[in-house]
Amino acid sequence: MFPIRDHNPSGRTPYVTYALIVANVLIFISYIGLLGDDQAVREILADYAVIPASITYGEGYDTLISSMFLHAGFMHIAGNMLFLWIFGDNLEDEMGHVGFLLFYLACGIGAGLIHVASAPQSMVPTVGASGAIAGVLGGYLLLFPRARVDVLVIFIIFFRIFSLPAFIMLGLWFGLQLLGGVGSTADSGGVAYWAHIGGFVLGMVLTLPLFLKRGGTRYWSRTDGHPPHPQADYGAVRSNIPRVPRR
Repeated sequence: MFPIRDHNPSGRTPYVTYALIVANVLIFISYIGLLGDDQAVREILADYAVIPASITYGEGYDTLISSMFLHAGFMHIAGNMLFLWIFGDNLEDEMGHVGFLLFYLACGIGAGLIHVASAPQSMVPTVGASGAIAGVLGGYLLLFPRARVDVLVIFIIFFRIFSLPAFIMLGLWFGLQLLGGVGSTADSGGVAYWAHIGGFVLGMVLTLPLFLKRGGTRYWSRTDGHPPHPQADYGAVRSNIPRVPRR
């Protein structure tokens, strides 16, 4: 299940969202040629990835930021940047450029610390922007629960796009993280479920003051739970190519 777009483009240019995407992509390109070299990868991870045991013993706090800009492969960065592209612009619109940047970094750092807390003695390195982006998803859900999100569902040979309210799509995403997180710790490697869970909850908490400032549930009443911008029309465009009837 992949989100492909929402129906509410932002009201102003989301410079920070674009800059974060560009930064992640450029950094990934800078070392993509080394991914086949195990020794080089180990050196990169040792210097820039979050290693819970190091954080526990008071070392490597800078990796809580540097790890947010590293990715383990093409699908890893593509998925993260897709989520940031879809959900980041409306949140930046409401928070402002500087506010959104601080929010993003705070969610990423907080998610990293929660990941460390899930297995403080683990030596497994962790990279990726998903903790920070989970925070973006949590903030988006709080402010725009009824925003329409087009989701591509792939099931074996079945492909279809559904338009779902954000609270359904993001609720399903969060539920999957909870299921994955049960019995999972940083020691097991793989997906950092607790970083996703922690980042999502932290994103909602950090967005709460803005939500209350906008009027709380009255804000939902004014906007019907959507970003306060006209919805985009993604209806099918009629083709100008004439149809030739079969004889």
